[in-house]
Amino acid sequence: MSIDIERELRIALRTGKVVFGSNTAVKNAKLGKGKLIIIARNCPDDIKSDILYYSRLSKIPVYVYPGSSWDLGAICGKPFMVASLTIMDPGDSEILSLIEEKEG
Repeated sequence: MSIDIERELRIALRTGKVVFGSNTAVKNAKLGKGKLIIIARNCPDDIKSDILYYSRLSKIPVYVYPGSSWDLGAICGKPFMVASLTIMDPGDSEILSLIEEKEG
């Protein structure tokens, strides 16, 4: 079963709790907060490596979105780039099934 990441992300934004920003994503990864961190394909390498490192320590899954940070921002309805975001609560979305899909 393949899920539509863009559709599920919009549902999570509408019904759950999503926080934007690379600094926030790194902080959440350090503290072990959040259910999933999504980073754009073109997220700066230093930020990407920090997020991957800390999320591995805190066992928070990371999904690399195949589009750019402009694409990710557009999906989220933001007029700016979104290099990374943290899903704190998925709401009614099936976005966390990305994790199972990636592992399976």
